[in-house]
Amino acid sequence: MSGNAAGALLMLLGMAAFAMNDALGKWLVADYSVAQVILLRSLAALVLMMPFLMRGGRALARIRSAPRPGLQALRALCATAEVFCFYLAVFYMPLADVMAFWMASPIYVVAVSPLLLGERVSPRTWGAVALGFAGVLILLAPSLQIFTVGAIFAVLGTIAFAAMMMLGRSLRATPDRDLVLFQLLAAAGAGLLLAPFDWQPVRTGVDLGLLFLLGMVATAAHMLVTRALKMADASVVAPLQYTLLVWGALFGFFIFGDVPTLPMLLGGALIVGSGLAVMRRPAPPEVERTAT
Repeated sequence: MSGNAAGALLMLLGMAAFAMNDALGKWLVADYSVAQVILLRSLAALVLMMPFLMRGGRALARIRSAPRPGLQALRALCATAEVFCFYLAVFYMPLADVMAFWMASPIYVVAVSPLLLGERVSPRTWGAVALGFAGVLILLAPSLQIFTVGAIFAVLGTIAFAAMMMLGRSLRATPDRDLVLFQLLAAAGAGLLLAPFDWQPVRTGVDLGLLFLLGMVATAAHMLVTRALKMADASVVAPLQYTLLVWGALFGFFIFGDVPTLPMLLGGALIVGSGLAVMRRPAPPEVERTAT
């Protein structure tokens, strides 16, 4: 199997794993607080990632010597805010709708890159960005969803995700495992701080298993996507991230009984089309989704 073919397969598997992670999260936050879910998920992910995190030196030493610590801390903070907003959004909204919002984050990066990164954006790309924003507005249109709690968390989460991607572009010299370590520690710390205020005893062994499975699936998804981006051309694997919407619609329908609405289908289609057009730029923005 060629590098591009193997990378494409890994990306498809990674998107399926991310969709499973999102569905598990939506299922669990119905009975447990978001902070509790994130805390247990992060602890499980840290245990699973320990062999990789210890490779190349002690984790504590790498934290102390991390380059640009201010940006590292800000990126970890944005990653934590993003995952909290995602789980809060899926508590109130259908899974596929929330995923469609998240697919627009690379478009936000392009929109602000001239101001923050000094990049030049062609008129054609600006047209693609306008198309993507039109898709977001269509998602928000039914019953003025912009004023609902779920839509507010979705918008805030996508902004945090876009900021995390922007910061990641300034921290490319940092190994992937270290970036994962920092964001897992930040999420675990936030969960540890907030979870005691609404801690629910884990009712069954099945629930406990699902909570730790959430961390394992999220970690596996992140590793699959990271490896896919290293094995194959970005132009080959990046468009495959939009299969996440298909998985979201399937999981939403079969597990939660969510029927995709016409605005969701139309808005999602515009966002996907805009994202594919943006990816045709000579230097496309990073599109890897971190493990939420």
